[in-house]
Amino acid sequence: MVIASIDMKDGHVVQLKNGKDLVLQRDDAEALISDFNKYGEVAVIDLDQALRNTDEKGNTKNTELLKQILRKGNVRVGGGIRSVKKARELISLGAEKVIVGSAAWNADAKDGESFLNEEFLQELCDAIGKQRVIISVDAIHGKIAVKGWTETVDIPLVEGAKQAEKFCSELLFTCVEKEGCMQGTDMEACRALRNAVNCRLVVAGGVNNLEQIVELEKIGCDVQLGMALYTGAVNLKDAFVNCLNYEKTDGLIPVIAQSPAGEVLMLGYANKEAFEKSFDTGRLTFFSRTKNRLWTKGEESHHYLDLIKMRADCDRDTVLATVFPNGGVCHTGSYTCFNAEPGAKSNLERLYATIAERFANPRPGSYTATLDAKRVREKVMEEAEELTDEAESREDVIWEAADLIYFVSVLMYKEGVTWQDVYDELDRRHKEK
Repeated sequence: MVIASIDMKDGHVVQLKNGKDLVLQRDDAEALISDFNKYGEVAVIDLDQALRNTDEKGNTKNTELLKQILRKGNVRVGGGIRSVKKARELISLGAEKVIVGSAAWNADAKDGESFLNEEFLQELCDAIGKQRVIISVDAIHGKIAVKGWTETVDIPLVEGAKQAEKFCSELLFTCVEKEGCMQGTDMEACRALRNAVNCRLVVAGGVNNLEQIVELEKIGCDVQLGMALYTGAVNLKDAFVNCLNYEKTDGLIPVIAQSPAGEVLMLGYANKEAFEKSFDTGRLTFFSRTKNRLWTKGEESHHYLDLIKMRADCDRDTVLATVFPNGGVCHTGSYTCFNAEPGAKSNLERLYATIAERFANPRPGSYTATLDAKRVREKVMEEAEELTDEAESREDVIWEAADLIYFVSVLMYKEGVTWQDVYDELDRRHKEK
C-alpha cells in the first residue's frame, strides 16, 4: 500500500531532488492530508528539523503547520527526532508513529563500537513503545546515510537494517541517489532488505509508476510516495485498488463498513470497479452478487454511506471502510445489519450529527434550530448550575447531565468543535503524563 508523504520546508509543502534541489512548492497541507488520508497512512516530514534549521526553542517554520495537521489522519512524523522528549511530544500531539533517522545511528563509532545508538533506541522504545518506532535505513550506494544524507556510516545497508529491527516495528528504506529523480527505486536492494528482516518494510525514493508499486507490494513492501503523487505520475486511487489481493478472494474483496464511532454497520463485497466508484463518488459502492452489478448502498432508500476513508488489512484481502451513514443501514430499517433495533444507540457523535442536521435542515418546531450563540451559552451555565446545585438523586444527575451534554454539544457545533477534537485533547493530556 502507499503512504503519501507531506514534506515541509520553510512553512511550505515541498518536493526535493536528492534531498537538496527544490522541484515544487505548495501551500495546501490541510487539503492534502484530507485527501491522502482516504487511501492510507500519511507521513509528515519536517525537513528543517532534519537540517537543524530551528530557533532557540527548537521549533521550525513548519512547527505550527505540523501541529495543525497531526490529528487530521493516520499520521507518522519524521525529520530531526533526536530525543525521547521530542518523540513523546509528537505522540501527544497526535502522531501515531515517529520516524527516527540519524539519531538511530552512531556516526562516530570506532572499532568495536556499535554503529547503532542502542541506548537511545532502547530508551525510546521504553518511553513510547516499540510499535510506535520507525527507523530510517537511508542509504547512499549501499551504506547507511545520516546527518540529512550528507554523510554515511561504515555499515552495509542490510547489516544495519538487521540490527535496527530489534528496536522498531517498521523500517523505512530510502534510496537517496534515486530520491526525487522519478527513475524507479533500487529493486535489488529492496529484495535484499525484504529477505533479511521480518518487520514491516516501507520503500521510498524514486518509485515512479503503478507497476513498481504493485511489484513492491507482491514482495511484501509498502511504498512511501512523494514526487510521483505531486507530479501526477501515480494516482492514490489506482494504487489502493491495484494493491488488493483479488486472486485470493476470487475477485471480490469483503468490505466492512463502520461508523466514525467504530460501530460495525454492514458487510458487502467489492471488485475493482466498485472500489473505483466508491472513491470517485464518495459513496460506498459494492458488487451485488444478487443483482450481478455494481450497487451503491442507498441508491433505493437514499440512506447513502458517505465515504471517509478505507484501510486494507495486512493480507490485502479485506477492507475496512469508515463511513458516515445517512439513516438506517439495514434493509429492515435498522441502523446496523447486526442489530434489530430501528435506531442507533445514542452516543456523543450521533447527538452531534443530529444537532448538525437540525441546523442544516431546520424542521418546523425544532428547538435546536432556535438556539443562537448567546442563548446556548446561557443554557450551558443554567444546566451546569442545576446539575451541581439541584440534582440530589441518581436519576436527577442522569437527567441534568443529559441536558448539559446536549447544550455543550450545541455550543461545540456552533464553534466548529467536534467530539473527536475533545477526545484528541484528552488523549494528548494523557500521553503527556
